[in-house]
Amino acid sequence: MLKVVIIGSGNVAQHLIKAFQSSDKTVLAGVYARNPEKLFNIIDKRLITNNLNTLPEADVYILSVSDDAIAEVSAQLPFNDRLVVHTSGSTGIEVINNKNRRGVFYPLQTFSKNKEVDFKQIPLCLESDNVKDYEILEQLSSCISNLVYNINSLQRQALHVAAVFVNNFTNHLYEIGSEICLENNIPFAILKPLIKETADKIDTLTPLEAQTGPARRRDVTTIQRHLDFIKDENQKAIYTLLTKSIQEKNG
Repeated sequence: MLKVVIIGSGNVAQHLIKAFQSSDKTVLAGVYARNPEKLFNIIDKRLITNNLNTLPEADVYILSVSDDAIAEVSAQLPFNDRLVVHTSGSTGIEVINNKNRRGVFYPLQTFSKNKEVDFKQIPLCLESDNVKDYEILEQLSSCISNLVYNINSLQRQALHVAAVFVNNFTNHLYEIGSEICLENNIPFAILKPLIKETADKIDTLTPLEAQTGPARRRDVTTIQRHLDFIKDENQKAIYTLLTKSIQEKNG
């Protein structure tokens, strides 16, 4: 079985800890956390350290820290020639200090502390400096996920940008929709079936094929009525920009 050490205690780190603990094909050898108490409710205290010099030996060391901290933490690791990977979607493999073998172990998902996820359904995007280390990462990934992809740093940056559009920006639009409902004494829950149907459509249609609405059919009267209704200038600007984008994409 592969031995794993996780360095970090944030959302991604906590979900990885749970995933590797649940697998009967991996051993979670240890976890580094600056504040160990953050992990007391999900892992045996004896496996946690706040001293990098006491990290146990492992096959893979996963840096699940902020993007800005990857270079610094990887340089502080008290060993050489071991496989060290980060979990960032927007950071290149070269940021990891080259005293160790380098790789990327990027789970493409949105993580919240209080929301459980099924890691078997989470795409894991892998990269390494050599074929042997990639095979190790591929083996490790298959222990917790059914979706494993070979994605290089340039592709991963593009993927991260795409993910921001389909996840973060879309969720912000949910927030705006929720505000409009609240201001008009309408329960946001009434929109949930529509949200789910829109998401389900792309299982059988391309996003372009699935597009509907007044912008798609160039319903100028409805568009103007909406703009007259919206009082928030930021919301009005977003509505106008997205309408223009949809019309341009749909010829």
